[in-house]
Parts: sequence; structure tokens; C-alpha cells
Amino acid sequence: MQEYDIIVLGTGLKECILSSILSMHGKRVLHIDKNPYFGGEIASITPLEQLYKRFKCPNPPSPSMGRGKDWNVDLIPKFFLVNGPMIQLLVHTDVMRYLDFKVIEGSYVYRAGRVHTVPATEEDALHSDLLGMFDKRRFRKLLHFILNFEVGDHRTHQDINPKETTTRDLFKHFDLGPEVMEFAVHAMALQHSEDSLDQPCTESIKRIRVYLESMARVKSSPYLYPVNGLGELPQGFARLSAEHGGTYMVNRLVDEIVIEDGKVAGVKSQGDLFRCQQLICGASYVPHSVKRVGRVIRVICILNHPIKHTQEASSCHIIIPQAQLHRKSDVSISMVSCTHNVASEGMYIATVITTIETSNPEREVQPALELLQPILQKFVSIKNLVVPSEDGAKSQIFVTRSYDATTDFEREFEDIKDMYHRITGTEFCFAEARRETPEDSEEN
Repeated sequence: MQEYDIIVLGTGLKECILSSILSMHGKRVLHIDKNPYFGGEIASITPLEQLYKRFKCPNPPSPSMGRGKDWNVDLIPKFFLVNGPMIQLLVHTDVMRYLDFKVIEGSYVYRAGRVHTVPATEEDALHSDLLGMFDKRRFRKLLHFILNFEVGDHRTHQDINPKETTTRDLFKHFDLGPEVMEFAVHAMALQHSEDSLDQPCTESIKRIRVYLESMARVKSSPYLYPVNGLGELPQGFARLSAEHGGTYMVNRLVDEIVIEDGKVAGVKSQGDLFRCQQLICGASYVPHSVKRVGRVIRVICILNHPIKHTQEASSCHIIIPQAQLHRKSDVSISMVSCTHNVASEGMYIATVITTIETSNPEREVQPALELLQPILQKFVSIKNLVVPSEDGAKSQIFVTRSYDATTDFEREFEDIKDMYHRITGTEFCFAEARRETPEDSEEN
């Protein structure tokens, strides 16, 4: 029998991040995964033949798709905002040293049957057909206001009350109508429903500011994506955990989660008992401890061409705001290609994602799929969106939320912060996630 402070089940990204941070804090961590690969739900599948097998395709990949080993296909593709908290976490933990990133070439929004560049700079606003002649000047004023806004500095508020002024009222204040508000809220603040319009504007301001600051750093879009796919991320954090004493066991079945007096006491795996004080796991390990709050559809599409009206971009992000399709939530498209070492030469991977609202989910995403035609092959995945049914305070079992329909990592970071607080009783801060380098040790 071996004893640990914390056992982590599953090597999904959130599990690996928490494992590495807790290992850095001196916790004895054991990480077990029933799969032979890292990543869990957010794994990258290679070779291409394995993806066909996973989705039970009757025919093998076409020879025109190139070598199967050249493909790394994300099951749940997501992009990083350059100035977002997940990139900050990668920098502070020094996991960035394991990864290479490339900038996504374009950020677009759908309106009236075609895609348009999101006007996130003064130059873009000047030339954008999303903005009328008078709106161009008003929108530039709004961008200046957002970039200078500080909650604690009343001089930057311009008669806006951050606690009472809603997002809808903010746009009215700058004399901007619903069409401008639509692309700004959905494609820049990345709010996937219109609930935020009638809430205090500070959250929308913060999110648009992150978008603008990210855009200012890399110009073509605010997004980054790792070379070789997202599968590199969990492995990077797993290495960090191992550097600080974390133990990993993959391709190992979990027989039982041991409970004593209503609290986790250990895990039995292939006949061995590992004791612990706390347990972190994905929903698949404790299916009776989660509840369904929705469903998500993802359609992975293999293309041999870029998406129309994206200036032949080899990678891009497209938001289709809900109102454009008479829906309650947005539809997103993320596309990467051979330039990211995830596909063979001349090939593209585009994924359509949304929250399911009807009994016919594939029909819900049909307008997005039409933008991608012709499609060589598509793989349809429908997953339940689940959340833990209790906070873990009593059982000391802390369950990660499943991945929602957003295409950035902002909500994942919020889940990580929330779990860290419940596990440790303290608020997460980047300083505590900072990896000590040899230079730091010499200074001390």
C-alpha cells in the first residue's frame, strides 16, 4: 500500500494542470489514466487511420489525404488568446518551453450569408463593411474607452457606472446599434449567448480588452495554436508535475474509488491500493457524481482548400452569432492546417461546434458546414455537457467540468481556479504557479 496526498484520475488538460501546480506546492501526487495516451477528452488523435477507426468509418482514408502519421486531429479544438490567462499560466509555469505556437491567421464573424474580418483595430474599423460611415468613428471611440478603462479609476469611466450600466447600455452610450453590438459581443467578447447584454458591462469590457490587447501583439488575429496540436499541452504539464515528484501510471484501469466515512480514502487499481486524502478526476471516473446541463455537437471536417472569403488563410476562427441563425447560442468554426503540423501538405482541419438546442443537431450546424464545402470527410461527435453534482467539500472528490462549446480556454481557466480554491482553500494566483528556475535558486 502506497500513500499520497492527492490522486488524479485522467490526463485531461485540467487534471494535468492541477496535478502540476499541486506537485509544485510539495504535494505527493499520483496520476492514473485508464487510457494509453495523454489528453482524455482533449486528446489529439494520430495517425489519421486511428481517427477513422474511432468514429467507425466504413472506409479507410483516401490516398489523397497523404500519410496518416502526418495528422494530429484534436477531438476538442480550442485556441489561446495571446493575452489570455492560459498563456500567462504557460509562461509562469515555464511549460511554454515544451511547446511551439503559431498565430492563427484570421478572426472572422458571419453576417448575412458570408464571413467578414472582425474589425479590432482602427484601420480595420475604417475599412470594415460591418460598420456604417458614422459607426466607424463611434466604434473607434468605444475601443479607446475599453483600452483605457480601469474599474478603480473613475476618471476613465466617462459617465459609465460599471456596477449598473449594462453591456446593452454601454453600446447605446456610444450611439452604436444592435449590428455593431452583435459582432463586438460575440466575436470579440466571445460571449456565446446574449445573456451578457443585460448584465453589468465590466465583464464584456474586460473580455473585449483581452481580445484587443491580444490582437495588438500579433496583428493578424488574437489567437495562438500549438504546433502538433493540443495533445502537447497535457504532456507538458505532466512533465512539470514529474519534475516535482509527481508519479504517472497510464494504461491502467481503476477498479474502485475507496470511500471511508463518506470521504475518499484511496483508489484500487489492478489489485493495488493507493491511499490518498483528496481525489481529482474527470467525469468518466465518477459518472454518478455529475449531472447533465446540456449537449455539444462537434463536426470535424477534412478539407483540401481554405474557407471561402478568408483571404486564403491557412488557419482561422469564425463566429456565427446566434441571431444570424435564429438560435439561442452561437456556432463556431475553428480551422488549422498543415502549417501547424496537424495535417498533410495542402490539407485543412475545420471543426464546427455549438450547443445543441433541438432534436436534430446536425441540421443546427448545416449553415456552418455549407461554408466549408466541399468536405472530403466529416466526423460527428455529440457529447453531454456535465458538471459535478457537489463541490467536493464533504467527499474530497473534485470533479472537472466537461468541455463546453466555446473555442477558447477562458472558461477552462475559470474551472481550474474554482477547483484550486475548493481543493486548497486558497485563491489561485499566478505567483504560486511560477516554476523556480536555477537562476531563481541562485538569487535565493
